[in-house]
Amino acid sequence: MQKVSIQEPATAEADATFRKVAWRIVPLLVVCYVFAFVDRTNVGIAKLQFTKDLNFNEAIYGLGGGLFYLGYLALDVPSNLWLAKIGVRLTLLRIMIAWSLCSAALAFMTTPTHYYVLRTMLGAAEAGFFPGILFYLSTWIPASRRGRVTAYFMSSIAISGMIGGPVSGLILHALDGAAGLKGWQWLFLLEGLPSAFMGVVAYFVLSDSPDKAKWLTERQRAIITNELRQDADAKRSHTHSSFRSALRDKRFYALTGMSVGLAAGVGGMFLWLPTIIRQLGISNLAYVGLISAIPFAVGILAQQLIARHSDQTQERRWHAGIPIFVAAAGWGLLPRFQASPVMSIFLITLITAGVLGATGPFWSMPAHYLRGTAAAGGIGLITMIGGIGAFFSPTFVGWLADLTGSLSGGMYYYAGVMTVGAFVMLAGTRGGHASASLKAASVRAA
Repeated sequence: MQKVSIQEPATAEADATFRKVAWRIVPLLVVCYVFAFVDRTNVGIAKLQFTKDLNFNEAIYGLGGGLFYLGYLALDVPSNLWLAKIGVRLTLLRIMIAWSLCSAALAFMTTPTHYYVLRTMLGAAEAGFFPGILFYLSTWIPASRRGRVTAYFMSSIAISGMIGGPVSGLILHALDGAAGLKGWQWLFLLEGLPSAFMGVVAYFVLSDSPDKAKWLTERQRAIITNELRQDADAKRSHTHSSFRSALRDKRFYALTGMSVGLAAGVGGMFLWLPTIIRQLGISNLAYVGLISAIPFAVGILAQQLIARHSDQTQERRWHAGIPIFVAAAGWGLLPRFQASPVMSIFLITLITAGVLGATGPFWSMPAHYLRGTAAAGGIGLITMIGGIGAFFSPTFVGWLADLTGSLSGGMYYYAGVMTVGAFVMLAGTRGGHASASLKAASVRAA
């Protein structure tokens, strides 16, 4: 008679429990972040109308695009530390109502000052959302399972590009002049206001922690608590529970370097993609929106495949670094092929796939080195420093485009900053600590 392993049912039961958790919380978080990304980046396609209507040049547009991150920088860490105290439900309710109103208010801007102030306020309102969700996921999902879950959440970026571009293009094209409003005004109103409703939905659907989740059984809560405890034990020797001690670890700063490159890449992708497509000779804004969805459709596939392989191999560093090198190569080659629509779309797709592919493995890394309060503050600070790159990059690229009459210099800039960021991360996290902790946690979970 064949002997039945007692580990097999336990593993199957744990897998089923974490699938239940993922299906309960991740789809809603994805929807919320889709709204967030649409509201922060729809300025990229709206720019094709409002800069002409309001007589804004590329430098004004780029500065306003970057000022979002200045507001983000100011409140990112405090917001995340506050989330650790009051929970995700109240935090998301506060954040989403505030950014909804700021985004919708852009419909009524008339001067550069209005644009600058509202973009700064939008960033301040949204501050803490992304790092807060990463911290929230770390309180539900152990490290060995978190790569794919993080990638599922990060798929929001690709989905926002796939949906936001076509929808925004259609609004600009179809509603321009309706009820006396410009298409770009309808865009900010129709895409901004629904975020407040989603904040209310998140408040009533999400649970702040596994022990407060009434939709889990006692057995399922025990399974989650046990795996999280094993995960913490496996990391205890090389992680920080104190925010102050984390600031003395070189690995922390290596992650911030990559965060700068990644944030600049994501921002550049959304802020300038519609302009690049428009310069290919496509005048219909609805078509610009539709074409902009192509790179994101490929990007979401790359994102999930890379994250799945990262979890299977229990490796994060190179799964984050290589896609960024690929994206940087795409930016570096793009100026040479701007006259070719086919090659331009191919390179834009390569950039998008590389940037999105790096997100799951990279944003799983901070929790390998940080836990507890250090995780809340540390993840917030990593995203905040990344925001520095996202603030200066569009400002610099917009100024350079006005100075030279071309986006080519900005493309080379994005290639450089992403390459440096990936090198800093790979050099500063050598030693295999993250992989070792992942493998240890995976063995214990099995």
